[in-house]
Amino acid sequence: MNYRDEQNKGKISPEKAQKMLKKEGMNVTVEQAEEILYFLRLIANIHIVKFIEKNKTTEKN
Repeated sequence: MNYRDEQNKGKISPEKAQKMLKKEGMNVTVEQAEEILYFLRLIANIHIVKFIEKNKTTEKN
């Protein structure tokens, strides 16, 4: 898994995430920031899929 291999237009870079986290008192490496971004994107995608599935079943009723 490599963040830079993904389509990353409009997405927060690991470097930007690292700076944002440092501002909040969390010191992480760029690699750790990359993993955090991957995890957050995964959670967001799961939530979106569940939301769409829920709306499809609601429309049928």
